[in-house]
Amino acid sequence: MSSEVVESNESGMTSQSTASDTLPPPPATPPAAPQTFWGVASRYLRGDLGQLPVLLTLVLIAIFFQITTQGFFFKPENLSNLVLQIATLGTVGLASVLVLLIGEIDLSLGAVAYTCGAVTVVLSTLHGWNAVASLLAGLAAGALIGLVNGIFIAVLRVPSFIVTLAGLLGYQGLVIHLLSPQTTLLISDNTLANLATTYADNTLGISLPVIAIVLYAAGLLYARWSRLRTKLQVAPAWTMWLRIGVVIVVAVASLILFENYFGVPQSSLILIGLILLFWLIMRFTRFGRHVYAVGGNAEAARRAGINVTGVRIVIFVLASTLAAVGGILLSSRLGSASADVDQTLLLQAIATAVIGGVSLFGGRGSVWSVVLGSLIIGSLANGLLLLNQNTDVIYMVEGVVLLIAVTVDAVVRRRSLVTGR
Repeated sequence: MSSEVVESNESGMTSQSTASDTLPPPPATPPAAPQTFWGVASRYLRGDLGQLPVLLTLVLIAIFFQITTQGFFFKPENLSNLVLQIATLGTVGLASVLVLLIGEIDLSLGAVAYTCGAVTVVLSTLHGWNAVASLLAGLAAGALIGLVNGIFIAVLRVPSFIVTLAGLLGYQGLVIHLLSPQTTLLISDNTLANLATTYADNTLGISLPVIAIVLYAAGLLYARWSRLRTKLQVAPAWTMWLRIGVVIVVAVASLILFENYFGVPQSSLILIGLILLFWLIMRFTRFGRHVYAVGGNAEAARRAGINVTGVRIVIFVLASTLAAVGGILLSSRLGSASADVDQTLLLQAIATAVIGGVSLFGGRGSVWSVVLGSLIIGSLANGLLLLNQNTDVIYMVEGVVLLIAVTVDAVVRRRSLVTGR
């Protein structure tokens, strides 16, 4: 019940009015300050191409190694070798991104990669299966492993850390068993051997990146049109064109460098194709929106009618299948399947996702983060090897760069939250 006050008018009569009528009007909200070019750029370039601090880190690393290697770092043959080296890392890193987006962790991805690579090589070399059948069997093994992990995690509610840690140990033993009594098995099928070591012909090597750029630009334009149609806030148009322009410049420069050597590595086309596919899925499908919703708040997603259990199972199936692709590419590049599981593959795969800006707590990040993360990890290893540094130095430097990149990202995010930008 509002309080009342008595007022006298000029004729001496009294009138009643509420207290709210006598209060001064609230101060007008000051207009928002116009955003500067760099303010908008630092905000909107933190999307599909990764975060601005991480991008600057990659640029500094490349410049440093270009200077210290007397210009050899940017030579076509070295960049081609770099791309061949990060194909497996990027594919397993993409698998790690999917799992992190729903707020889970998968410690078995490295072991799964080696297991599925071994399945493919064993069936091809020892049992005489053709390349297509062997590849499908390796991918099916990855999907089955992911299904088992997903059931334990999503249905039986066992923590993903425990389930995948058990998988790491179990699948590492399975690799040894599959290749026993030897520790390596050479690939005899030329198709499998050439999968990650050959270069695409000029027509395919140029047309596929062009198609990827067109799809990426069309996706950004469609997303902007959809937001405008529903009267949602959108970024300035120039930020979208700038991102498209950066992609075109990088792609053209890369194609020129590769074509001056043997061409575009076939494994890089596989990796970019997978990233583009999952970007389209995560950005423009209902399933993708459900993934982000589950990662952001699983209970709220469940109350909104999202099948949280199904989303988690599908993500683990997709992640292990991607790990299988990475394992097959690794076996192809090495020319053999190995029982010696390199545990740094898992750690570096998680690092690529985190460096690229994917949140460890779920619901935030992009599959394109794999590009920046893989390039940073791969460039460090490649550049330090060119400088004749040992493995111990490489690991220490990678650890420092990971910590710096994540710290800078955390500071930028915290400042954005405080300033409301």
